[in-house]
Amino acid sequence: MKIKLFVIFLFIVKAELLLAQCEVKNTAFKAGEIVTYSAAYNWGFIWVDAGRVSFKVFEQDFNGQNAYYFKSTGTTLKKYDWIYKVRDVFEAWADTETLKPLKAIRNTSEGDYKVLDIYHFDHNQKKIYANTSNSKKKPQKDTLKLGKCTFDLLTAIYFARNIRFENYKPNDKIPISFVIDNEIFNLKIKFLGKETITTKDNRTFRCLKFTPELVAGTIFDEKSDMTVWVTDDKNRLPVLVEAKVLVGYVKALLISTEGLRYPLSSEVK
Repeated sequence: MKIKLFVIFLFIVKAELLLAQCEVKNTAFKAGEIVTYSAAYNWGFIWVDAGRVSFKVFEQDFNGQNAYYFKSTGTTLKKYDWIYKVRDVFEAWADTETLKPLKAIRNTSEGDYKVLDIYHFDHNQKKIYANTSNSKKKPQKDTLKLGKCTFDLLTAIYFARNIRFENYKPNDKIPISFVIDNEIFNLKIKFLGKETITTKDNRTFRCLKFTPELVAGTIFDEKSDMTVWVTDDKNRLPVLVEAKVLVGYVKALLISTEGLRYPLSSEVK
């Protein structure tokens, strides 16, 4: 199981923002927020709770400007490390006023496959300067075109939480753009409307529901699908994700929150 998936889906599902303006005033989150998910994998006929994914928000100085520092980590539980050990870290810095990406780092270790990608975003020159390496290729430097609405994965998640969902209707398809693996991907997601769900830990939420277009490769094939439920409140947090991958099925479930800007008013008590 690849914990990287749970960072990617959390970006993809929320990237409907790219139909709107590319600069927003943040009203959805604040520094000090911590959100944690369990990562479960379908092993034959049973679901195995095999990992944890966390997202944290800080404020930092970035070359003299105020910035949010986002950090996401994904790990397998130690008792499953012998099967497939995962230690993933994603970091990103974004302008606090506009949420434009400034820098992003992916440092992942999954089994014997390791990746270190570093991206610097130059909005004046409209370029992304990439330094990438992994276990299968030598380090390389590239320059990619920075589109008006192109983001790294983590910045896109937090940017998207400020979208006005009331501007969309069921079955709207919304374009997205993000950089990963030294490539710019332009995909679409479909907004499916609202739905109330009850998770396996007996929590009930009013949600917004999506299905994203996926990138075929080491995790997904062309027939893979994914469904995501996001809280229908001012926090806009993913609650549940279900996805078919090359070797089975995976799920991510919200298990804890700390330092949210608003109460989880979408949870039905």
